[in-house]
Amino acid sequence: MYTQEKAVWYAMRATFRKELDAQNILDKEKIRSFIPMCYTVTLRNQRKVRELVPAVRNLIFVYATLSDIKKVKTKVGYLQYIVNSRSKEKIIVPDEQMKRFIGVASTYDQKLIYLKPEEVNLKQGTPVRIIGGSFDGVEGVFMKVKGARSRRVVVLIHGVTAVATAEIEPDLVQVIP
Repeated sequence: MYTQEKAVWYAMRATFRKELDAQNILDKEKIRSFIPMCYTVTLRNQRKVRELVPAVRNLIFVYATLSDIKKVKTKVGYLQYIVNSRSKEKIIVPDEQMKRFIGVASTYDQKLIYLKPEEVNLKQGTPVRIIGGSFDGVEGVFMKVKGARSRRVVVLIHGVTAVATAEIEPDLVQVIP
């Protein structure tokens, strides 16, 4: 009996800062991927240049079936799974969690803060939903973030990364019971 594989979001590393190369190859294979990006200003030939670059080094999320990823990995040796340090299982991000993460990370807001999972203590925050503004509908945890003056909404991808929104007006934050 034939069972069709289900596509899921895999958290992966593209070593040697080749995440954009990996994304180009995945695009050619018609495989969806997402790289959190941000704008930076660099100096080139004594001129300031604003460019869009990966916000988290070597990180790429790939939406595909396991067999499709295995096929791509035979061509792309630097693309590796991120595994859970305890269970040694590949990290698969639930669709809803990935949707929230993409909702925040794809705004390219310069005030977004990317955090390592160990920098986030969800027990100290309050589960919230943003109502209105550019982050409308995003759910996360309202908490104090290192390096920020005020509390922010944090969306976490367990074991991989987290992103904290720009400052949010308190009247746009709704506590989730």
